[in-house]
Amino acid sequence: MNNKYNIVVLSDNRSVDESLESEHGLCVLLKTGKHRILLDTGASGLFIRNAQRLGIDIKEIDYVFISHGHNDHIGGLVPFLEINTKAKILLSKKALNQHFFSNRNGMKDIGGGIDLGKYKERCLFIEGKTHLEDNICIFPCSTPSFSRPKANHTLFKDSGNGLEPDDFDHELVFCYGVEDLFVYTGCAHQGLLNILDSVRQVAGKAPEVVFGGFHLLDNRVEQVFETESEIFRIGECLKNGYPKTLFLTGHCTGTHTFERLKHQLDQQIELFYTGFSTQF
Repeated sequence: MNNKYNIVVLSDNRSVDESLESEHGLCVLLKTGKHRILLDTGASGLFIRNAQRLGIDIKEIDYVFISHGHNDHIGGLVPFLEINTKAKILLSKKALNQHFFSNRNGMKDIGGGIDLGKYKERCLFIEGKTHLEDNICIFPCSTPSFSRPKANHTLFKDSGNGLEPDDFDHELVFCYGVEDLFVYTGCAHQGLLNILDSVRQVAGKAPEVVFGGFHLLDNRVEQVFETESEIFRIGECLKNGYPKTLFLTGHCTGTHTFERLKHQLDQQIELFYTGFSTQF
């Protein structure tokens, strides 16, 4: 592969190292040959403390990509910007000008609630397919061929006209590479299979690595999401449609759901956690 890169997870729901903190959030460091890029910022400044423990200098980050406007992905952005004075912020304007809510375990605000006014010159708002230097491409998912995750039914937004279902018009997909693609899904609220379809339309090929949450939550007594057969069908689509793709997931992918997908995909899928690192 000619697009060498490293991945380090700075914040995730899971951790296997007692020296590293975890939270309901996701922050990933992507180190390419030219740049250091943060993929989301978790729910707080926790990822900054983890980076320090791992010997990573936050001041050296060149770009911050925000996948969508929920607090568990954008909540650490302001603490980061107070330390780093050079990074460009890549996000949808709709991640900032709407309010977001969840009614899981009672209605609550899950928006970032942040004001980037003082950092506006560092913001690059993504509206359509956007190519950046170092083989970076960012775009919204626009392929509705497959069902979206059922847990989306618990999520809402207010864009000025009152509460309505969140349609995730603020969610973006991040790709790195040319010959071999690395794809970051964030939470994949638009649906993993839809995102993969969009990647194929934009890049003309399947990705080598897909990294992020899949928003396939484990069922509970009080809430049922994807059935066993629905998860099986998703696994079959991944196995048959993307036989050479490696899927690395965590955050909003349930433990039981992961085990079911692992049974189907075997070495094609792995679980990440806070402190996880790998190189391609």
